[in-house]
Amino acid sequence: MALPPVLTRRRFLRATGGALAAAALGDGFVREPAAVQLTRHDLAIPGLDPRLAGLRLACVTDVHLHRAFSRAARATLALLERERPDVVLLIGDICNCRQDLPVLGDWARAARGTQATFATLGNWEHDGGIDRGRGERTYGQAGVELLYNSSARVSIRGAELTLVGIDDPVAGEPDLAAAVRGLAAADPAIWIVHAPGFLDGVPRDRFPQPAAILTGHTHGGQIRLPFYAPYTPYGSGRFVAGWYRDTLAPLYVSRGVGTVLIPARLFCPPEVAVFTVRDSSSRGEAP
Repeated sequence: MALPPVLTRRRFLRATGGALAAAALGDGFVREPAAVQLTRHDLAIPGLDPRLAGLRLACVTDVHLHRAFSRAARATLALLERERPDVVLLIGDICNCRQDLPVLGDWARAARGTQATFATLGNWEHDGGIDRGRGERTYGQAGVELLYNSSARVSIRGAELTLVGIDDPVAGEPDLAAAVRGLAAADPAIWIVHAPGFLDGVPRDRFPQPAAILTGHTHGGQIRLPFYAPYTPYGSGRFVAGWYRDTLAPLYVSRGVGTVLIPARLFCPPEVAVFTVRDSSSRGEAP
């Protein structure tokens, strides 16, 4: 009778490594890309009109629609339907190229907030042949306002909150002066811009200071090691994900929804961030 093979340390480590690799592949390519997480944050705004307290804004970035709705895109719609935020902000790279505009229109129509929905363009949209005119037409037909170096006011219960949308800094033409034109320093405003890296170069004393800045682009690293992101795309700068408090205003970088290049996520689940607006005495979430 043959004796069972001896389980040496080397064999054990080899088997364990293979099992871990298989588990990581299964998680990274199958489960995690569609496991969209809802993260909740308090957003304290100085000078906020009390009538706006409790307003909820959902930040959705980097869906990367291409030809059809991905599993993550569908999961995001289900989450937004359940949460019913007042305002939805689509912060760039929602689709990949001009041919995806019909898909973008259908998806954006289903992703709208109960009160208003705004969008900006990202680098993939610019590189894919989606200019301002095409973006405005597609989003407009879906009931979404494209902010292209421009601002808009959300009016709820007789009070107003300003949204400032800046064109993508990587492949577009950001123009902050145009975006904030006509705004007073006392206007509580939230800036939305796709790629966060250029914000470190914005002079702090030249423009009215925003109450907060919401961005995406980085995918949070997408394929991460525990506590470390080996790669973020050009335009990310030093930013990866989450809150940053050492910028000209509190900055949130979303991990986004979709994937690019490699259809996988590892230790970096997709995210939809929902912000509840509070007055300045409220305590915001720490980074």
